Amino acid sequence: MKQLPYKFLGVQLDPLSISELNSLVTESIQRNKKWIIANHNLHSLYLYHHDAKMRTFYAKANYAHIDGMPLVFLGKLLGFPLKREQRVTYADWVWSLMAEAANQSWRVFYLGSKPGVAERGAKILREKFPGLEIAVHHGYINKGSQQNLETLAAINTYQPHVLMVGMGMPRQEYWILDNLEHIHTNAILTSGACMDYVAGAIPTPPRWMGKMGLEWLYRLFSEPKRLWRRYLVEPWFVAGLFLREILNAK
Repeated sequence: MKQLPYKFLGVQLDPLSISELNSLVTESIQRNKKWIIANHNLHSLYLYHHDAKMRTFYAKANYAHIDGMPLVFLGKLLGFPLKREQRVTYADWVWSLMAEAANQSWRVFYLGSKPGVAERGAKILREKFPGLEIAVHHGYINKGSQQNLETLAAINTYQPHVLMVGMGMPRQEYWILDNLEHIHTNAILTSGACMDYVAGAIPTPPRWMGKMGLEWLYRLFSEPKRLWRRYLVEPWFVAGLFLREILNAK
């Protein structure tokens, strides 16, 4: 179902809705393919242009969906026919994805969050979606450590159809890139704070704010010390990319 991606602000983006992303996961499982389904938002754009390892990761990704309404707005201003439903964040997608996993008997492994948080989130998901097979492990593991080897062994023993890596950017992308050859799964998803939202460890922004492109404001007020630079400094770099693209087009 590969369709031509859009390219703007220096990156390639696949305009995919939740149902289309679920279809991609289904296809990777049915064809027994190992696909990285990544995503882009303003923060990842900043990292992409400043971090060679992130560029290497996205070069290996099979798809990169849009996780940020500002990218939809900027893309539309640049002439791309993007729609609101083509902005997909895990706060929305996780519920549909887990419903599909339960219905299709997919095994899901979630790697990420602080110790105890992922277990709490998995318990909530199992209660909501009876029959869901999901295993978890916290994301506080060091590169090249014995614990990392044990975590990889646990993932491969479980034989998941879907591996969700939720360590935040760029740690989750680094981990996937460093361990890709040793991971045996189909769909690999960079899922950020997905399980933190499910478990209630981080408050979920009102969904209307996401549709209006204001979710960043809610998150900034919720975690100002951690996110002030991401939301108050980095967007100016992306604005510069946008202006250069406008000027080059003219």
